[in-house]
Amino acid sequence: MRFFWPDMLWSLLLVPLLVGGYIWLQRRRVRNAVLSSEISALVLAQSGRRSWRRHVPPGLCLAALTCALIGTAGPNARIVLPADYMTLILAMDVSRSMLAEDVPPNRIKASQEAVKEFVKGLPSSVRLGLITFAGTAQRAHVITDNRQEIYEAIDRFQLQRGTATGSGLLLSLDMLMPEAGIDLEASVYRWNTYPGGPSVSASTALENAVPPGSYRNGAIVLLSDGRRTTGPDPLEAARLAARLGVRVHTVAFGTPEGFIPGFEGFSFYARVDEETLRQMAQITQGEFFRASNANDLQGIYAHLASKIRLERQDTQVSALFGLSALVLMLAAVGLSLTWFRVGATRVELR
Repeated sequence: MRFFWPDMLWSLLLVPLLVGGYIWLQRRRVRNAVLSSEISALVLAQSGRRSWRRHVPPGLCLAALTCALIGTAGPNARIVLPADYMTLILAMDVSRSMLAEDVPPNRIKASQEAVKEFVKGLPSSVRLGLITFAGTAQRAHVITDNRQEIYEAIDRFQLQRGTATGSGLLLSLDMLMPEAGIDLEASVYRWNTYPGGPSVSASTALENAVPPGSYRNGAIVLLSDGRRTTGPDPLEAARLAARLGVRVHTVAFGTPEGFIPGFEGFSFYARVDEETLRQMAQITQGEFFRASNANDLQGIYAHLASKIRLERQDTQVSALFGLSALVLMLAAVGLSLTWFRVGATRVELR
């Protein structure tokens, strides 16, 4: 549990002082007690067996004060709540290496089916955007809440040469946060103009950087099965995402033995760059996953869907402590009236 005003917790030192004062008063009361009549002796004898009752209301009052003092410190608890309305960008690798048949019938078919199942498992409050990347990155579908349009866009994937992972991530960021001012032309389309390519930049991110993973209104899920062959550095793009607070969850899909047999007269291996994808997730406070078959991939997407439906949030619970203090105080008053007022009436009647 965290507190907005932790210095207010020093007020809890008042609690042991009150306990000490109460014990001192009780001992003083016993020393000064004088039994001056038979009636008082009779009352003391009858009430001695129930002497614990007189300590209950003060104890409840002390507990109420403790709750109230904790509440003034602004306590925050991390609890699991349904996810708010958010936007999710799916960035899919459509390079020719997705034809590899190590995941039957091949990687692209298996990933298409898994992604569609993932979309079905998302809550209706989540909007979706779709990015594809190979030699370049493209907007396969704008952000929408129409699931059928997303399914149809997934079925229309066209494989291309090259793997521009950094371009895919940058275009995903631009779709998710157009107000960030990402210079796509300099970072993506003119990457080959200068040696090493221009730096990845976004005006808003450079001026107002936020903690990684702090953006709560959206995230990016990026799947790739190969190594970057063109475009900007994906790690630099990931650092930009971190400055914008956007989490990037990455999925490495395929096996080390994956290869494309007889493609355009050649056969070649298609190995995933697992280390780069892992670093991209770490930089942005996202999660990295490794899928070597269709079942693994479906399980990963099911896990991500559950995280999006239910997310952990820091929620202020001062009101809960205040309500607890009120209930305890009312209980103390009620017990005092029930036990001691009735007891006094019985003595008077006798």
